[in-house]
Amino acid sequence: MADTPASISPPMSEARVSVRGGIEGARSRDLIAEEIPVAMVYNGVSHAVMMASPCDLEDFALGFSLSEGILQRPDQLFSVEIKPGEDGIELDMHIAGDCYARLREQRRNMAGRTGCGLCGTESLTHVVRTLKPVAPQPIPGDEAVQAALQNLKKHQPLQLQTGATHGAAWCDTQGRIVQTREDVGRHNALDKLIGARLREYGDQAFGEGFALISSRASFEMAQKSASVGISTLVAVSAPTALAIREARKSGMNLIGFARPGRHVIYASCDDTAQESTL
Repeated sequence: MADTPASISPPMSEARVSVRGGIEGARSRDLIAEEIPVAMVYNGVSHAVMMASPCDLEDFALGFSLSEGILQRPDQLFSVEIKPGEDGIELDMHIAGDCYARLREQRRNMAGRTGCGLCGTESLTHVVRTLKPVAPQPIPGDEAVQAALQNLKKHQPLQLQTGATHGAAWCDTQGRIVQTREDVGRHNALDKLIGARLREYGDQAFGEGFALISSRASFEMAQKSASVGISTLVAVSAPTALAIREARKSGMNLIGFARPGRHVIYASCDDTAQESTL
């Protein structure tokens, strides 16, 4: 797969600002997160345009393709060419013929936004996909969830500098954060993490541990996680009712409102939900 071209702008830039109130002598420049259109192109045909941070684009290409059900396995993505242009970036992907045939049958043409990954989906039947059950994993210990939560900000350099990005982290069973990805879009951050893990670890990418996201647990975040075999999803904010139902159907553990000293279990692999207060 190709390396990111040097001509792509960094994921943040400086802007001149004027601060009113607060500390005297505040700086006149601020670091701002970049947000650019990224077109997902499969075998020469544009499928979707997502607003995203211009970093970790190979991870994004693979993670999006798998979590959206375009590919079933990483080896069905043969190559990725990153093509920057005046209006955005194209991720030109060469995929297996049977995958491309299925993609054409779906007849989807969606324009993605940072807050919604379903914009432009053509049919209701394309929204809720039937997913294979995930491998059952025990609920992470309270200490592990809290340890990961406590250290998440340290692994989000873009968020620390701009205050405008989401993070997705993979944590081991002890709550140690071992890999993170960031993006202006919460869906994109998770897709990038999925792509990074699968590129590096293959079938062992999500064997033990849990995913931690700095956002709410929407239906699509749960669906993306289940589609690649993530057994436990932890979110700092609330889940939606549909996310809980999908998590239970797939046998996922779903934890929300992960805050210092407290988190809530909404779904577990034994299909019971309970509140855990530390």
